[in-house]
Amino acid sequence: MRRLIPFLSAALLSALAAGSPAKAAAKKPILIGIDAPIQLQVGKDIVAGEKMAIDEINAKGGVLGRKLAYVVADEGMNPQLGVSAINKLTAEDHVNVLIGGFSSGVVLAEEPHIAQSRTVFLGVGAASPNVTALVGRDYNKYKYIFRVNPLNSTLQADQLIGFVNNVVKKKLGRKKIAILGESAIWVRDLVPVLLKGLQGDGIQVAYKEFFDESMTDFTPLFARVKASGARYLLIIIGHANSDTFIKQLYESRLPMPYGGIDVKSMDPNFCSRVGGESIGETTVNFVTRAPITRKTIPFWDGFEKLYHRAPVYTAPGGYNAVHLYAWAVRKAGTTKAGPLIKALEGADYLGVGGRIKFDKTHDVLAGPGYQNILFVQWQKGCKRVVVWPKELASGSVILQPWLGK
Repeated sequence: MRRLIPFLSAALLSALAAGSPAKAAAKKPILIGIDAPIQLQVGKDIVAGEKMAIDEINAKGGVLGRKLAYVVADEGMNPQLGVSAINKLTAEDHVNVLIGGFSSGVVLAEEPHIAQSRTVFLGVGAASPNVTALVGRDYNKYKYIFRVNPLNSTLQADQLIGFVNNVVKKKLGRKKIAILGESAIWVRDLVPVLLKGLQGDGIQVAYKEFFDESMTDFTPLFARVKASGARYLLIIIGHANSDTFIKQLYESRLPMPYGGIDVKSMDPNFCSRVGGESIGETTVNFVTRAPITRKTIPFWDGFEKLYHRAPVYTAPGGYNAVHLYAWAVRKAGTTKAGPLIKALEGADYLGVGGRIKFDKTHDVLAGPGYQNILFVQWQKGCKRVVVWPKELASGSVILQPWLGK
């Protein structure tokens, strides 16, 4: 027996030593990989929104007894840089989940590498329907891909049609419009749906043109819009130099109001940045300080208190995605991709801008109670006023200053 004691002690110590790494691993932080164009405001706010959510979750003890941590990789606006960012996060940093993405072209280039890594990806910035269409075409390969934010460009087109019909046509009495959109994937996905819907509502599209994202002189475009006889200009801009576009539009004094989608105009300092020359511009937004859900105003006020500015649309997207991920990990009881995907597929989660629920292609739903878009106008004093939908409106639509009342 005495001869057995050293053996048993050694075996016991060995077992304890073998168990220690497993216990240590269980307490390692759950690591979130953030891929974002960090030189742009939309990228900075992906990080800001996610960090805000991570801090809130950690303050309450984390998830499954583990704290959350994050690492950022700059995906820029270049597909090659985006792929490098994804490979770094998955192969070098060994993140548990990917949350981010902005440019549709970049995200589409990243997706085969995300699928190969078998890492769940929650998109918060890219709008092309093709981002999640891949899930429908090859579920087994691309089942890791989800879009939390924003609405895809087809759904945005549907809601743009509602705005034009109810505000441009009925309130402003303008049935003849022109469309100027940047030549980006998400815009080319959006415009055909938009055209079909507008024509079905009796809206005449007098002129349509796509322009290169690198363009800096827009005056020839405005001259052609003016010559078309259009009475409203619908703009669709995400990556182009919106500051220059709006300043030149102001200088052109087109005899028509304008609005649509202008991503950089969502920046809280945009109006002051262009010297107030965006007053009268109506642009899509995804959240504002309004009682959209019980979480909207607390998020908005918390973000402003933390960062001393208002958020752009990617901030609530990133914030929602982190909280949704934490919910799914608790639901699945693990960070492993298989159970996590099943949890996300069954999610019906209340976010900052509405309920988050996914369709069969892992795309976020829109409609009553779900996430929708707001139409917000810059008005006197560079104040932002919600002008549509009616139930959330905080004021009436105005015309550009040179057009009078």
